[in-house]
Amino acid sequence: QVQLVESGGGLVQAGGSLRLSCAASGRTFSDYALAWFRQPPGKEREFVAAINWSGLRQYANSVKGRFTISRDNAKNMVYLQMNSLKPEDTAVYYCATRNSRYTSGSSNNYDFWGQGTQVTVSS
Repeated sequence: QVQLVESGGGLVQAGGSLRLSCAASGRTFSDYALAWFRQPPGKEREFVAAINWSGLRQYANSVKGRFTISRDNAKNMVYLQMNSLKPEDTAVYYCATRNSRYTSGSSNNYDFWGQGTQVTVSS
């Protein structure tokens, strides 16, 4: 049973930083892509960042240069370091994985999801 559990969300002022963590279990995650998505209030879920099995990263234009995705295969963990946060980054952030080594920017292509963690950025 694949399970993803996010942590690290919270309330932060604009310009601040947060680091989200996602603990994965249920299989050997080093062989699979991992990603972060977010859902702002009243909006659709959107792609944030993804990392493939070899460490190649993909980012949404809105977070490029501010967010960094990383993975620790030994610990089955994926992280999202968020710097220079803006009020528009406020959302529930979800960790996801798929049955492929390669990343995708579409939520439809991910097979397993965490429960989400709230990030609120105040102005």
